[in-house]
This record gives sequence, structure tokens and C-alpha cells, in this order.
Amino acid sequence: MNSGAVTAPEVARGVCRLFAQAGLVALPEVPLPNGRRTDLTAIDAKGNIIIVEIKVSRADLHGDAKWPDYCDWCDKFYWALAPGLDPAILSEEAYRPESSGLIVADRYGAAIVREAQDCKLAPARRKAELLRIGRLAIRRSMIAADPDLAAGWREG
Repeated sequence: MNSGAVTAPEVARGVCRLFAQAGLVALPEVPLPNGRRTDLTAIDAKGNIIIVEIKVSRADLHGDAKWPDYCDWCDKFYWALAPGLDPAILSEEAYRPESSGLIVADRYGAAIVREAQDCKLAPARRKAELLRIGRLAIRRSMIAADPDLAAGWREG
């Protein structure tokens, strides 16, 4: 992996490549019903929802107090770090190392350093989230094909 300065979009690209090889699909910048927005949200073939929070600097990590708000909306939670960051910074109890997974990524690929613990969503929440995420992905695809749709988009 690249050892130079790596940006968040490059980390996201590497994580998406890893996920694609494993049969997962991922969507960046997914808003959650609680008002937060994930860096990456992925879905596996069984319908499990995985949220990835990307960090490219120590300041970025320590300045983020919102990430625990994501855990109620996924089956697994991962941190994705740029290669220059020491993964030991996530060993503090505040970052839930016992349950959160760890991925190290650059623009060319990624590796899972620590698997995330399963914390299964309730079936009703999973169904609602899968529908919401699916609609978001399809809406983005429609707008990419016809940007004029964005101006008149109506939720419903």
C-alpha cells in the first residue's frame, strides 16, 4: 500500500475495492435517520449492514465524537485508517476495540486488521434501513443519468 499522505476518498476507494472482492456493495455518504451521515455504508449478500468510519489523521479521529451514533444502525462497524496512522490509537476503550473492526486502506486496496463483532439489527430496523438505503442508491443512479431530476425530486 501507498505510504504517502492518503485522503479520505482514497481510503474509501480502497475499502470499496476490498468489499467488492468479498461480494459487498457500498455507498458513500449515507444519511442516517438520527441526522448523522456515514462515510461508507455497505450491504452483504445476506442483507447485513456494515458502516465504515474513515480517518486519515490523529486529529480527525480525536475530533470525532459522533461515531457512536452509527452503531444503532448497522450489524458491524469498522474504522478505516490511512496506512500512516498507527492502529494502536484505536485501542483506547472509547473506540470500542472489543466490538469495532479495523481496516487499513489506501487508494489501491485495503486489508481487514481486526474483524468487527456482529451486533445484529432488529429485523424491523434492518428491513426499513435496507429499503431506505436501496432507494437512496437508486435515486443517486437516476440523478447521475439525468441531473435535471435532482431539482424536482420529491421524497415519498
